[in-house]
Amino acid sequence: MAHRLTAALLLGCTASLLVPSLTAQSSANTSPAKLAIIPMPREAAPAETYPLTQGIEVTCASPCDADDTFAVEDFKAFLAARSIPVQTSAPVHIFVTRYGTSSNAKSIYTDALPKGSPQEPTDAIKPEGYAIIPDKQGIALTGFTASGVFYALQTAKQMIEGNGTQAVLHTATIRDWPALKYRGLHDDLSRGPFPTLDFMKHQLNVLAAYKVNIYSPYFEHTMQYTGHPLMQPPGGHLTQAEARELQAYAARLHILVIPEQEAFGHLHYLLNYEQYTPLAETPHGHVLAPGSIGSTQLIREMFTELSNIFPGPFLHIGADETVDLGRGATKPEVDARGLGPVYLDFMQKIVTDLKPLNRRLLFWGDIAYKEPALLKAMPAQFKKDTLAVAWEYNPHPSFDQYITPFTNAGFETWVAPGINNWSRPYPNYNYGLSNIQSFTAAGQRLGATGQLNTIWRDDGEAIPNNDWYGILFGAEAAWHQGQASIPAFQSSFGRSFHGDSTGSIDQAQKELMLCHQLLKDSDYKSDGSDLLFWIDPWSADGQKQAVQLRPVLRDLRLHAEAAMVLIAKARNMNPGLRETDAIDALELGARRFDLIGLKFQIADEMALGYQHAYSLQGSKVREDRIEVAHELNLINAVNGKLQDLRNNYSLLRDLYEAAWLKSNRPYFLRNNLERYDLTIQLWLSRIDKVRTAQRQWTNDHTIPPASDLGIPAPPPATK
Repeated sequence: MAHRLTAALLLGCTASLLVPSLTAQSSANTSPAKLAIIPMPREAAPAETYPLTQGIEVTCASPCDADDTFAVEDFKAFLAARSIPVQTSAPVHIFVTRYGTSSNAKSIYTDALPKGSPQEPTDAIKPEGYAIIPDKQGIALTGFTASGVFYALQTAKQMIEGNGTQAVLHTATIRDWPALKYRGLHDDLSRGPFPTLDFMKHQLNVLAAYKVNIYSPYFEHTMQYTGHPLMQPPGGHLTQAEARELQAYAARLHILVIPEQEAFGHLHYLLNYEQYTPLAETPHGHVLAPGSIGSTQLIREMFTELSNIFPGPFLHIGADETVDLGRGATKPEVDARGLGPVYLDFMQKIVTDLKPLNRRLLFWGDIAYKEPALLKAMPAQFKKDTLAVAWEYNPHPSFDQYITPFTNAGFETWVAPGINNWSRPYPNYNYGLSNIQSFTAAGQRLGATGQLNTIWRDDGEAIPNNDWYGILFGAEAAWHQGQASIPAFQSSFGRSFHGDSTGSIDQAQKELMLCHQLLKDSDYKSDGSDLLFWIDPWSADGQKQAVQLRPVLRDLRLHAEAAMVLIAKARNMNPGLRETDAIDALELGARRFDLIGLKFQIADEMALGYQHAYSLQGSKVREDRIEVAHELNLINAVNGKLQDLRNNYSLLRDLYEAAWLKSNRPYFLRNNLERYDLTIQLWLSRIDKVRTAQRQWTNDHTIPPASDLGIPAPPPATK
């Protein structure tokens, strides 16, 4: 391959690099295909498409250093996973070269330039930028660094569509570089689910494929510290050996690991131990008391161990949501001086105490941003040693108020949006995508240097494979200059991540977004929380919610069921779909929404049916007596409505357990399965109660009042 490119350059025919020869076009589809690349390159002009019926040739120009060799081998492993053979004699090729090593590389970059552009890459482009051009029957690519070459090949992966002999290579002229220097994922590893090491490596592979260069695991009590062995729960923590393995794995993928260990608040699990009670602001609370000598010693010991495991330039000290501060040991001081000064004084103490580690310390901005004057007055050394992470997870017309207190005070600042996955049957991507889009764009405009997209698992039920939609849009928004397009992302996600060319997966995601929107627009004013999935519709609280939800239940179910049908369609039409665990999780989310609707619907139907039966029990008319038995059988029989709820919760219990174990360790799973088991037992107990009422009807033709069985009054008749 390399000699063909060189020959073209020597002949001065650089145009042939952009427009394949007539011979080459004979096997190509001359109608450029729409690119489905995430993040979408900054400059991209689609060109021809070539079939890979005879495989593909992949070559790296000499010298090909170790990093570029790794990137090429990673690309070949991707081809092997797609059953696309790498053949040295294949008619379609990919040529890889590092910029600056040959005239070939310089010409690739030059030929990718728009007319009139400077011929040399700028300082903004060099660190991670790359260029790709069509080269006869294939593409040639170059990057300016190891990261640039790696990212060029990640883009090339998304230019291949299909599997095996049905695969094709879409070519294009591309010049690309990121808007933000730091593009990260912050992953909650402390609220229940704890991933397996294999899944964490899979996460890193996906992050790298979409050009994310930061991974920040969040620890409250789930990192192993040899100096504090009480801290980590058995079976639910990252060992130091695992952490070192993960760190080395990430480095090959050009991902920097920035561990967050909470160093002020969110330490409830540790402070529950009696040994650590003297360090707490309140007994068995959440926050370290700033006045305790042992607090700074604990922080120093934890972060010294972290720094020995993770060699990067950053550590994250958390320091968010210090809800107990001023309510216990420091109450007199907070009353006298105010919360802000006490908080920032302790922050300075932490930063000073960790100075020997020679790391910049990230901290969450939710407390400090409320004190703009104090932030400006902070010592210059504190600002130099720290990095403020402004966070907010809901959509807003403007995010400036969360960012400017830090940028105006001279802090380097990152923004932290959220995918809105917490405490929901499926993430609310109406909120998540909007929040990520606008907050990241505001950060770029106001001078933020990074984005740290966040995942939280507050109630411990979230399934990690539900999160990819928000993770990938976070990657899009951080790489994209300006405001990323939600519609463009939504039309590319299914093809890029799952290999679904039908659009069905994309539409299924939209259907679940519509489920959330319906619940938000209902009188309930919810965005679809787990509460609705677990609430007992016969309880007083459940009946209150039912009044507000009834107008949207039918449409809620239709959207959820449409998602299930679309998923089945995608699977049937393309058995080679990728990331099928995530598709299973998507279907589970749809089934959970559908059960929310079914539960409230048939709760009403049972209440109406029992009221009807009760009203007829004194009748001597044979048909009325038959009707009583019929209504009772509709409620409780082989295919009764009570059985419907038992059966559906049982099915979802098994599907949930399977989904959990595809990514997580068994730790904490029992807590969630018990919720399913308790709910199943609830409906089983009601089956037994109604069966007793049915026997009573058989014996003496009476049935007890509905209230004796826990059945609520039926809903009022609608006009």
